[in-house]
Amino acid sequence: MGEVMIRLMSRLAAPALALPRPAKRALVAVADAALCVLSVWLAFYLRLGEFFSMVGQPLSLVFSLVFSPVLIAALASVLLAIPIFVTSGLYRAIFRYSGLPAMMAMARAMLLYGVIFAGVFTFYGVQGVPRTVGLIQPLLLLVLVGASRAAARVWLGGLYQNQIKKSALPQLLIYGAGSAGRQLASAMANSHEMRVVGFLEDDDRLHGHVLNGLPIHNPADLAELLLDVPVTDVLLALPSVSRQRRNDILAALSPHKLAVRTLPGLSDLASGKVSLSDVRDLEIDDLLGREPVKPNGLLLNLNTHNKTVLVTGAGGSIGSELCRQIIKTKPNQLLLVEMSEFALYQIHQELQAFLAAEEITSLEVVPLLASVCDEVRMHEIMDTWKPQTVYHAAAYKHVPLVEHNPAEGVRNNVWGTRVCAEAAMRNGVRNFVLISTDKAVRPTNIMGATKRLAEMVLQALAEQNQSAPSQGGKTPRAKTVFSMVRFGNVLGSSGSVVPLFREQIKNGGPITLTHADITRYFMTIPEAAQLVIQAGAMGTGGDVFVLDMGQPVKIIDLARRIVDLSGLTVRDERNPEGDIELSVTGLRPGEKLYEELLIGDNPKLTQHPRIMKAHESFLPMYELQGKLNSLELAMSVNDVPVLRGFLQQLVAGYQPSGAVVDWVHLALEREAVGNE
Repeated sequence: MGEVMIRLMSRLAAPALALPRPAKRALVAVADAALCVLSVWLAFYLRLGEFFSMVGQPLSLVFSLVFSPVLIAALASVLLAIPIFVTSGLYRAIFRYSGLPAMMAMARAMLLYGVIFAGVFTFYGVQGVPRTVGLIQPLLLLVLVGASRAAARVWLGGLYQNQIKKSALPQLLIYGAGSAGRQLASAMANSHEMRVVGFLEDDDRLHGHVLNGLPIHNPADLAELLLDVPVTDVLLALPSVSRQRRNDILAALSPHKLAVRTLPGLSDLASGKVSLSDVRDLEIDDLLGREPVKPNGLLLNLNTHNKTVLVTGAGGSIGSELCRQIIKTKPNQLLLVEMSEFALYQIHQELQAFLAAEEITSLEVVPLLASVCDEVRMHEIMDTWKPQTVYHAAAYKHVPLVEHNPAEGVRNNVWGTRVCAEAAMRNGVRNFVLISTDKAVRPTNIMGATKRLAEMVLQALAEQNQSAPSQGGKTPRAKTVFSMVRFGNVLGSSGSVVPLFREQIKNGGPITLTHADITRYFMTIPEAAQLVIQAGAMGTGGDVFVLDMGQPVKIIDLARRIVDLSGLTVRDERNPEGDIELSVTGLRPGEKLYEELLIGDNPKLTQHPRIMKAHESFLPMYELQGKLNSLELAMSVNDVPVLRGFLQQLVAGYQPSGAVVDWVHLALEREAVGNE
């Protein structure tokens, strides 16, 4: 009942607020006149203890109107109060904003009224009207008028403030008047963050219609609509639309300076309910390349389902996504190897929450703190659980950081890979998959060179690794199939430009670019992880798989697109009044303009349309071993110039792009110069 009254009062308040100012004043004066009559009637009741008719008990109506004491007192009250209220400025106050000054003005007016009214009916006296009415009625009128002002403040003020706040909210359009759009509009009806003012819909049969009180517009009329309605945001409620269609829609919206957000895909909306929490910023992966290919279920499950799987670097960007994808294939055990305690805790908690939500109790997830360079620890782990598949994602991959700490880059990326691979061979691991990078191709930096050398170590081990008897000499040891999967940048990974650009836009810019022509391949983390798992399932030994990354993207174009999707404009020579500036800072140590995926030519196709097999030359282990020993010696004493020289000998195409920038090396150089 209370909710019904609240809704009714809200409906009545809206028309009252819409009245012109003179009409509002007249309405309040009439209300005050009614309160004058009511207060007189109540005063008579309080004095005499019974209710009197306003017209008394006359022989005729005219006679009663003239001589009814109640009516005489009521008319006197109205004729006295309204002029005093007018001259005191009570009708100039805005009740919904009325505060102490307005109340003081009302008190002064009521004091003047009370003195005059009491003087007439109490001190002078009027026949038929008790003298105490002259004292009681002004007090009652003060209470009633004050209460009316307070009620107006509560009733109208709250609604008016809500209207003001609502009108100040960002106004948005929902693109898509289908089921998802309707549910989203309903979910946002009471939102304190944004206000829906209509729909955009491609279906011309719906144009001009009204859906849940909101008009449906033709997207072609958006420019005209924006002249009348200050829309700032568009929400794409098109969960099933293709990436190409999404790109077409965004291209049509881009000239209008609108921030664009979207709903997740259909797989994330299977519950059939859409809420405001489902709305997210439109990620750049929604715009890149081609439609993701549906994974091959056989390849995805071949090396993981009902198996013990180990992931190194399990807390990193790629490693954690590999864990998320692997756990969906229902392995028997999933071993998480990670050097960072916090990263390991995060991914373990996430996977445990997933298992609890899916009510899976048979799958064991084991978090293991370990460095991949620790030979004893890695052998201990693999000897204890005997994993059938290992995904080696642990690596230092941030180009400038590895360039400044080259010995650690070599130790982690090369020796860490060799330690894990040899532990896998000793413990009968069936499949060992290295996560590599496009920076391994003709590298200009330490990171890329170490990843290529890690590939070469696995290629050499794969050539050397043959079936051999176990330590007891009774049964042959299973052959470990080594394979490598090489791909470019993944969106949202640690060090990715996309979150960096978003943060810079949030802070008002500028967006920093190392070079206007720098170009990179991009892929989403989930798609990359799925392809890694599928590529590993196709390995036969020493394979270098290359993922089809689509077309390379210029980073400056990526930055401009993110600015556009934020509803802002780039500030440059053509648009000096733009919002976000693009600042070119220069290439960082070891960075190059273009990345490649292949060293040689003519990659071989595989059974998966997005996975190719490369033909890469390598040194056999008997030649590689001596060079690795020399490299290890240089690494152990942090002799960076010698270390770079050995990498140049080992890795075809490695050409350092600048001088040595190792922090320790530079500090020692400065110390030596200072001692001269």
